[in-house]
Amino acid sequence: MSGQPNSPVPTIETDVVIVGGGPAGASLACFLASHGIKGIIIEQHSTSADTPRAHITNMAAQECLRDVGLDAVLENLSTKGDCMKHTRWCASMAGREFARIYSWGNDPSRVGDYERASPCRPVDLPQTLLEPELVRHAALHGFQMRWDTEYVSFAESPSGVAVAVRDKLTKAEYVARGKYLFGADGARSPLAAQLSLPFSRGPGGGLAFNVLVKADLSHLIKTRMGNLHWIMQPLHDNPPDFAAMSIVRMVKPWHEWMFIFFPAPGYVMEKENPITTEMYLERVREMIGDDTPAEILKVNPWTINETVADVYSKGRVFCLGDAVHRHPPFNGLGSNTCIQDAFNLAWKVAYVLKGKAGPDLLDTYSVERAPVGKSIVQRANDGFRDHSHVWDALGIFLPSLSERQSVIAELEASSPAGRERRAKLQAAVEQTAHEFHGLGVEMNQCYVSSAIASQDSDGMKDGENVVNGTVAPKSNDGNSGEGDADPILTHVPSTIPGRRLPHVWLNAGPIPSSELVSTIDLAGRGAFSLFTGLGGSAAWKAAAKHVGDALGLPIRAYSIGFGEDFEDCYFDWSRVCGIEDSGCILARPDRFVAWRVNDIPSTGDAEKWASDQLQKTMRGILSRKA
Repeated sequence: MSGQPNSPVPTIETDVVIVGGGPAGASLACFLASHGIKGIIIEQHSTSADTPRAHITNMAAQECLRDVGLDAVLENLSTKGDCMKHTRWCASMAGREFARIYSWGNDPSRVGDYERASPCRPVDLPQTLLEPELVRHAALHGFQMRWDTEYVSFAESPSGVAVAVRDKLTKAEYVARGKYLFGADGARSPLAAQLSLPFSRGPGGGLAFNVLVKADLSHLIKTRMGNLHWIMQPLHDNPPDFAAMSIVRMVKPWHEWMFIFFPAPGYVMEKENPITTEMYLERVREMIGDDTPAEILKVNPWTINETVADVYSKGRVFCLGDAVHRHPPFNGLGSNTCIQDAFNLAWKVAYVLKGKAGPDLLDTYSVERAPVGKSIVQRANDGFRDHSHVWDALGIFLPSLSERQSVIAELEASSPAGRERRAKLQAAVEQTAHEFHGLGVEMNQCYVSSAIASQDSDGMKDGENVVNGTVAPKSNDGNSGEGDADPILTHVPSTIPGRRLPHVWLNAGPIPSSELVSTIDLAGRGAFSLFTGLGGSAAWKAAAKHVGDALGLPIRAYSIGFGEDFEDCYFDWSRVCGIEDSGCILARPDRFVAWRVNDIPSTGDAEKWASDQLQKTMRGILSRKA
C-alpha cells in the first residue's frame, strides 16, 4: 500500500470511487445509483469506447440491466434476430462456404431452451453503443464522470480510501475520498497491481489484430445471414503471416465490420517491418472476395490472454471486470461477466453502507465471483482451442499449397478418406456449439459462501457438484448418469440455494392481467424476495413483514398458486420450485437463491416458526451480529 497522497491538495468527498468507465465500472455505477449511492468515476480516456470490442450481450447480463430499467433501452440500440442467426466458415465473404452453425439461440432445436431460461434475449450490442448508455444512466442518477483523469495511487484508512488522481489536461492533482474504491480499470489495471492481487496465468494464444472496416456487404448477406464469419483460405498460395485467417464480425449491419486477424503459428511482429494500412486493406479485400470498396477505420493489436485473479479484493478495495479476468472474446463472456461482477458487488456495498448488513458481507464478493472468473477464462480459451479442430479438418496450417489442395480434394471425394475428412469437419463444427449455444456456461453459475444459507461444506448442493462457480446440473427428471445435461450447453433451472432464481411466467391473480409477469421481475430491485405457496402464504408474509421491520430492510413476499397473488398458469413454477405448498424460497437482491425451506412443521405456531427461521437466516446472510 502506498502512503498518503501528497498534500495539501484539493479533496472531493463522496460515497465511493470507481476507476474505469467501461462496462464493469459504468454498470457498477448504475447498480449502486439504484440504491441511492453516489460517487465518482475516474476515466483516463477522453470518451467512452472508440472501438466495438465486446458485442454479444447475453441473457444473464440483460437480467442485471433489466433491474435498473436499461434492458429495453439497450435492446433498442442492438442488433438481434436473424442478424445473429449463423456463424459461418468460408473462403471469403463472397466465396465458397465450408460450413455454418446456428448461433445465439437461433437453432430451431434450442429456441425453447432460451425462451424458458429468461424473459430477456441475447442481442448484439457493440461496446461503442453500450458504454455511452451506461455512463449516461450513471451520470443522471448520482455519479460524476471525470474524463481525461488518471489514477495515481490510493491510501486506505479504517474509515475509507483516499484516491490520488491527475487531470491529464491541466496536470493538476487532487484526491477523491470515499468509503470504498473499485478497480474497473481493464486488463492492465494499475489498481490490481498496487493491490498485489495474485493471478493464475495459462498459456494464452498469442497476438491478434482488430481491424475496423467500413464496407457495404449487404449484397452478400441475404444468403449468408449471420454476425460471425470465419474466413479460411487453404487454397491461397501465399497468405500473409500476420493474417493467416480471420473472423469477420458484424458491427453495424451491414456496412461496418471488425476483421479479427489471427497470425500463423510462430508469427512475431517486427518493429522494423511494420504492417502498413495498405497491407491490412489488401488482406481485407481478399477476405471480402469481390470488388466491394473498403476503408480501414482503425487497427488495434491485442493479446489472447488466459489470466485470472485468485482473489478480487483486499480491505476496502475491490476489483472487477477485465482487471481480474482476461480472456479472448469466444463465447461472448467478457462484458457480460463484467456486468455480473458489478451486480453481485453493488447490493452488498449498498447494504453495508446503509447499515443493513455487516462489513463481512463484502468478503463474499470475491468468494463468489473469483470461481466464476476462473470458469469463464477457461471456457473462453477452450472455445478458442475448439476451433483448432476446424482448422485441422480444413488443413489451414499445412505448410504447402499442394498439401492444402489435397485436403480440399479429399473433402470432395467419394472415398473412405473423404468420408473420414467430412466427418472430422462435421464433428469439429458441432463442437463449437459450446461457444455459440453455451447457455449453460452463461446461466449455470452457482455461489457457495456465507451469503448463501444451507450449503454443504464440501461444495455439494443436493447432489449437484459445484466447480469453479458453476454446476453440472442434472436433467429435469433428476436422474444421474448418461442423461445428465451438458453443463456448458444446457441450463437446467433450480431453486437450490446458490443458484439463479428460475424465470417462470405467472398470471397476476385469478383474473389474468394484460401481460404475464416473470419471477425475475418480482425479485431484485434492491430487495430480498420471498416466494411461497398457498399453504405458507399467511405465515411467510407475516414473517417477512416482522423480520423486515426488525432488520430495517424490505422483504417482499409473494404467494403463488390457485387464488393467490400470482397463479402458475403453465405449471412451470410447480415443476421447478422444489418445495411444498407451505415452503418458501428466499432470493437475494441479485436474484440468486439464498435459502429455501421445504415446508412448515405441521405442529406449533407456524408464524412464529417462520419468523424465527427467517430472522436467523437473514442475519447470517447479511453478517448481522446484532
